[in-house]
Amino acid sequence: MHVTKLLFPDMFAVEIDGQAGTVCDVFPDWNVHDRFGIVLDSPLGGVGATHLIQLAIVCFYEIKPQRRSARAIYPEIYAFHLGRGFGTHSPFDFWPARREVILKTEDHREVLDAINDRAITRLAIPNRPRREIVHRRKETEAALETIRSAFVYSPTGRVADPDFAIRGTSPKTEYNPKQVIKPPSAQEVEARAVAAKGLVKEADLDYARWLQVRSADVGAQDRARAASAREAISCDGLVRETYRRIPVDEALLCL
Repeated sequence: MHVTKLLFPDMFAVEIDGQAGTVCDVFPDWNVHDRFGIVLDSPLGGVGATHLIQLAIVCFYEIKPQRRSARAIYPEIYAFHLGRGFGTHSPFDFWPARREVILKTEDHREVLDAINDRAITRLAIPNRPRREIVHRRKETEAALETIRSAFVYSPTGRVADPDFAIRGTSPKTEYNPKQVIKPPSAQEVEARAVAAKGLVKEADLDYARWLQVRSADVGAQDRARAASAREAISCDGLVRETYRRIPVDEALLCL
């Protein structure tokens, strides 16, 4: 729940078609019931969508500020790993562990079922080709009823043919991706848990166990590649990522 004190609107700058934009341009008409979901199909791929994830988190708290304090809760964000785990993204506060949905199949029907089950309203997908696929009966209609925005991202942080960009303006915006690329060890979390009595995720024994379970998802080379990709688009410790908005019905054909 560290993001309640880490991320705020003034830490991000938005560009829409090369012009200065706002958070509302990315997530128009965000409301208290919005839920963000991201589809993952490559090791640590969500790092390339760091700012989109974090901007969704900011919207979640800004629309109802008591979520940061009096009724402190984790953001309604969900990561859908296709076929297997691609490294835990829980440092972004995809927590508790049920917020990381590890699908044992890449079957597009199962993927959309999982997205619909969690009532996702804002969906990010990796840059995947459109296919002529058919989802289960009425699942497409259910998704079109619920999902209000869809985005294409790249694990590298730079998508082809972008129409908007998000730039971090504070070094704090790079804290979470660094933790995803190189998460704390289970032993470190356990030590914090003893000291802090598990009051936050970062000092929770369940978090330590989750890190341990997911540690085998990716190898040292995957982590090195993710770190290099992040460094390649970094300038003075800050990163500018690009994205592309797409119609929801088109996004469903890329699952």
